[in-house]
Amino acid sequence: MTINPVLIVGTDTIGKIALGIFKSNEIVVYGFLDEDKSKHEQEIDHIPVLGSPDDDGFLKLIGKKCDVFVASDDSKYKYKMIEMLSERRKVIPVNAIHSNNHLSSNLILGNGNLLNNGVSLGTFVEVGNHNIFHTNAIIEAETTIGNYVQIGAGSIIGTKVTIEDNVFIGTGVTVVAGVKIGAGARIGVGSVVVENVKANTTVFGNPAKPIA
Repeated sequence: MTINPVLIVGTDTIGKIALGIFKSNEIVVYGFLDEDKSKHEQEIDHIPVLGSPDDDGFLKLIGKKCDVFVASDDSKYKYKMIEMLSERRKVIPVNAIHSNNHLSSNLILGNGNLLNNGVSLGTFVEVGNHNIFHTNAIIEAETTIGNYVQIGAGSIIGTKVTIEDNVFIGTGVTVVAGVKIGAGARIGVGSVVVENVKANTTVFGNPAKPIA
């Protein structure tokens, strides 16, 4: 977690969640950046929307006077922003970690992740980059999570689960121990996953089964 002021890229729901997370840690949010010009010069909870994320006037602040967090649940957009920040500012987005959660001391955590209120990441969990963990998501011991994964509020991921890149797991999902979820898979709300899920497959139900 950064101690520097932060610029948040994105003003939609994830951006507002990120603002709350940084405030929970008493970290100053310098402002928002957003491609939607209609939002410029507005405020969100007294924090200004300064301009566009590709504006050099604001980009030059990143890495010198402040850090940056890319707040979006659109993986393609997020990837584009992260590539731009890497090329133009040589920076990596920081993590947004709520003050009220449980992180194991031997957790491996990458960059640009959002961990909302009540998230629990257990012993020897490995988390990649730019993932979103919604409120009260629980990740049990020795689970591995890739990049650009989203895990819904109240979901419980059992021990030694493998979740590959770009997986979406809805609210209130249970994934039993040892399951592997392939890249790009989607797990419907409230599902119970008891067997491996193939890449780019959508499953739903209890037990979860592929749907058209």
